[in-house]
Amino acid sequence: MSEPTQDLQDRQALRRVAGLSTELADVSEVEYRQLRLERVVLVGVWTEGTAESADRSLRELAALAETAGSEVLEGLIQRRDKPDPATYIGSGKAKELRDVVMATGADTVICDGELTPGQRIQLEDVVGVKVVDRTALILDIFAQHARSREGKAQVALAQMEYLLPRLRGWGDSMSRQAGGRVAGGAGIGSRGPGETKIETDRRRIRSRMAKLRREIRHMQTARVTQRSQRRRNRVPSVVIAGYTNAGKSSLLNRLTGAGVLVEDALFATLDPTVRRASVHGREFTLVDTVGFVRHLPHQLVEAFRSTLEEVAGADVVVHVVDAADEDPTGQILAVREVLADVDAASVPELVVFNKSDLASEQVIARLLATEPGSVAVSARTGAGLDSLADALHAMLPDPGELVDVVIPYTRGDLVARVHESGEVLQVEHTDAGTRLRAHVSPELATALRSAAAPNG
Repeated sequence: MSEPTQDLQDRQALRRVAGLSTELADVSEVEYRQLRLERVVLVGVWTEGTAESADRSLRELAALAETAGSEVLEGLIQRRDKPDPATYIGSGKAKELRDVVMATGADTVICDGELTPGQRIQLEDVVGVKVVDRTALILDIFAQHARSREGKAQVALAQMEYLLPRLRGWGDSMSRQAGGRVAGGAGIGSRGPGETKIETDRRRIRSRMAKLRREIRHMQTARVTQRSQRRRNRVPSVVIAGYTNAGKSSLLNRLTGAGVLVEDALFATLDPTVRRASVHGREFTLVDTVGFVRHLPHQLVEAFRSTLEEVAGADVVVHVVDAADEDPTGQILAVREVLADVDAASVPELVVFNKSDLASEQVIARLLATEPGSVAVSARTGAGLDSLADALHAMLPDPGELVDVVIPYTRGDLVARVHESGEVLQVEHTDAGTRLRAHVSPELATALRSAAAPNG
């Protein structure tokens, strides 16, 4: 049975941004491979599902490769019960892949899965060019797009966790031990094996990882403080989550005028953007998060856990789905899988089918029927935004009663309760006391009105 071949020659290549690298500057002489993706051939193993789903996965890999700055020359899929433990695609297929690489002039092979160190080494030995897997590719994209200090630290940590077990030496140089007479088998220390160069590099990477984890924890503390401040003021939190390139940043700009980078590329947004917004007079914070993707590397989920905690602590998750995608249901499942990983599966979810202007009415109707309570919008044209505002307003937590009172300075305890459990809209210090305009519970509203200063 001949394996299906996916022709990807008409895909547009993106120029790789100069000066950006995934190289670990403080580690030398290890073959963790500084990624230089230029002319690539894709290869996937179809183990389950339909042929369409296998083709779809390879097309997504092509989009990832283009985002990393590659020119995709060809894509190959092999039907197997499971990936070959030695070369991922089997020895015969590996030789065919070598012929394709030579014919196209490719300098890199990208596999649509996560390779073991042994699989990568053996496949490289056959095809004669650099081999990377889907995880390394996504890590490379994240490294190019991270801008904030926290984002860069998170990506660096994820890269090191991925690279640590994959260090491979340049031959004998990686096996050298302590120098001088010790290496010759004489003198102090000769009774032990010493420390090889690769062990030294592993130790240095682990030290660097520990330092990054400490830095991320400190930055996480600042984020928790900011989130606590918003909670104290009872400002509802809405998080925009969804598959990468579904239009989350475009929707954020539509709702807030934030001016966030919008790019037709995967993972254009890595650093969360927090903006104020309002619907029907109700204020809330709107947070844009990193996009998700099928088989998102677990190293990234762990590294970005502090950022993704914004989702777990939200009052509402606006789950943006690309309605024009050929598999929106698969997108939804992939996103919900990550949400479950960060303990956010229980947060109220509003599914928003974006890019409705690019899909047919029949497709939109079918999608809305599959997700009760969902809405269809177009961030580009503005269609459906009123319906989105209505649905979002209905899902925000109940603000309680609106009070506008002046509380005597002797009742600071009541003012503190308002800040702790209410939504403060306005605070003004007058001669008679503190004027508060806020949403509070009915019980607190009664207490405030009872204690209010005359003419307050």
